[in-house]
Amino acid sequence: MPTPRPLSLIAELTHRCPLRCPYCSNPVDLRRDELDTATWLRVIDQAAALGVVQLAFTGGEPLARHDLDDLVRAAAERELYTNLITSAFALDADRLARLRSAGLEHVQVSFQDADPARADLIAGRRAHERKLAAARAVKDAGLPLTVNVVLHRHNLDHIEEILGLVADLEPDRVEMANVQYEGWAVANHAALMPTAEQLKNAEAAVRRFRERIGPGMRVLWVASDLYEDVPQPCMGGWGRQTIVCAPDGAALPCLSASGLPGMEFPNVRDHSLEWIWERSEAFNRFRGTDWMREPCRSCPLGRQEEDYGGCRCQAARLTGDPYATDPVCGFSPHHQRAVDLRTVPPEEEQPAYVYRTLRSTTPS
Repeated sequence: MPTPRPLSLIAELTHRCPLRCPYCSNPVDLRRDELDTATWLRVIDQAAALGVVQLAFTGGEPLARHDLDDLVRAAAERELYTNLITSAFALDADRLARLRSAGLEHVQVSFQDADPARADLIAGRRAHERKLAAARAVKDAGLPLTVNVVLHRHNLDHIEEILGLVADLEPDRVEMANVQYEGWAVANHAALMPTAEQLKNAEAAVRRFRERIGPGMRVLWVASDLYEDVPQPCMGGWGRQTIVCAPDGAALPCLSASGLPGMEFPNVRDHSLEWIWERSEAFNRFRGTDWMREPCRSCPLGRQEEDYGGCRCQAARLTGDPYATDPVCGFSPHHQRAVDLRTVPPEEEQPAYVYRTLRSTTPS
């Protein structure tokens, strides 16, 4: 079977970020080493040649890169659809105008809560009011806006207020995304894990909001993975749709793959994207279904080509084996390990956040 062509490139331009969110999906071992402009321009050229149609600029905070305008322009010239995924802390009308002039086509702004004090506590910095101003500037500029809210124990009970904020901002698209336990969220698991009742009530509220708001706004509910009994495909399937390029140039099939034991990932400094996508061992290891073991290989539900065994990072984290069936799956012999993680400590025993920090692991 021929290798599928990638649809999207996620360009993690930097791990620098003004916020300190305790659920950040960046690896705990954050790096200061970053690709230079010329290398990113080469990667963008190669992505377009490979068939990529969408390029997401993210981080960390992509606005921390002074060459962001040039990278957006290069992508637009190659007819790639460009999306800026940002905390919006440093996004003002002037910067937005420059990015739009360069060819930016979409902006996603994250929010932590509806109440400024609660939101700022989660972000680890006073940022909420600046986010509101930035989101409104995106609308004023005529650009499509996505509002992303990461949901967890400390904001799920405020879901009605959050949806009220969303309605006021009038975005084109909304992501109500429950925490996925990657990166810093693993260190903050006990503080972030919601109860089943919180999730049930919040999902019902989102359903009512969809009915009330109508088809003009697309509202997504991203389920809490650990409360499911069937896994979700990792990034649409390992090596099927997406290339993630980390700040130091490591090419990954998913945002968290760098932490997988026993794996080495190619770097765009040393290899072309085409070689990485088609020939690298890392991108081929879990591609398709041939690598699967039982019970995935003879899945009773016939989902082999729907969930592709689930998340390799979660399987490795919970079992020590990246080839194992994702323990979220009810047929996994390790399913109880996922169930045990749903345990929520009492309110009086809730641990404090471990806030995201940028640690230098390379010479400055």
